[in-house]
Amino acid sequence: MAAASFEKQKYFLEPEFSMLPDGIKAEVQTVCVVVAQKLMCTFVMGFFEDGNVYFDIVKSEGTIDFDDIGAELEIKNIRREKAELLKALKIWYLIYKTPDGEKVKEQLLKNGRVDV
Repeated sequence: MAAASFEKQKYFLEPEFSMLPDGIKAEVQTVCVVVAQKLMCTFVMGFFEDGNVYFDIVKSEGTIDFDDIGAELEIKNIRREKAELLKALKIWYLIYKTPDGEKVKEQLLKNGRVDV
């Protein structure tokens, strides 16, 4: 879905996700850029087929002192602090990127929530 590179000082959002709401896009960009800067890596956010968000950390070439434990702790921190963002992303993905999107949307409108 999105990635930020510390080494290249760039952020990228896959075009197929450009229809995400602007607030969510901004928050995804902030997460990617901050983590890439903090860990001096390329940080990637994407979706599993079930709508759950995954994170991937790609170490810069030549980095010998990368903190793997710190990187795992950072991901756990994101999952805790950005739980609402991750839930919103999952719901968006289920509605707009899966064959059952209409059913999910109907359930959301009917019940006022989706169990994800």
